[in-house]
Amino acid sequence: MPPEAVEEQRDAQPPQEPARRRTGVRWLTPDNTQVFQGTYSLLHCTVKDDGPYRGVFAVLMFPISHPDRFVSLRYTDREDKVQEVGVIDHLKDFPPEAQNLIRQSLVRQTHEKVIKQVYEVKEEFGFLFFYVETEDGWERFVMPWRGDRAEDYSERGKLLLDAYDNRYVIPDVEALPPADRKRLTYYIYW
Repeated sequence: MPPEAVEEQRDAQPPQEPARRRTGVRWLTPDNTQVFQGTYSLLHCTVKDDGPYRGVFAVLMFPISHPDRFVSLRYTDREDKVQEVGVIDHLKDFPPEAQNLIRQSLVRQTHEKVIKQVYEVKEEFGFLFFYVETEDGWERFVMPWRGDRAEDYSERGKLLLDAYDNRYVIPDVEALPPADRKRLTYYIYW
């Protein structure tokens, strides 16, 4: 290597470190985020000073206590990992068209059914096997028998999460027929 090249190499600045991933919550507002429908009816968004995100989907962070707040917009990157674009604090702050697109995405992401009757609940091997009637008809589902799979839903309801994280809602346990309520509360007593 010629001496002048060695001198240049010695005076050169060390290479820049790659940009570090930001931490904390990025709040998405109507001022910094545009939500729109793109090709193949996919949800897209553009964030000011950041560029477009394609194939975005919405997830409620607190679906029971805050059904119109704290909406996380996410996408799947090239390594097939889900990344967060940011969080919408109040969905009502966005224009009606954007709200509608986000709500459509939420419906596609949430698999929730309302239970009208409980015909049978059996326990085997640490799982509860349910036979119920929902607004879509009779269904069977399996739920691990653990405290974290049944949550309070409003003041008198229950939310049951099956083995695939599908959501089954009983809006008011007291409104179930007495025999159905007894079948449910024999196992779901917390």
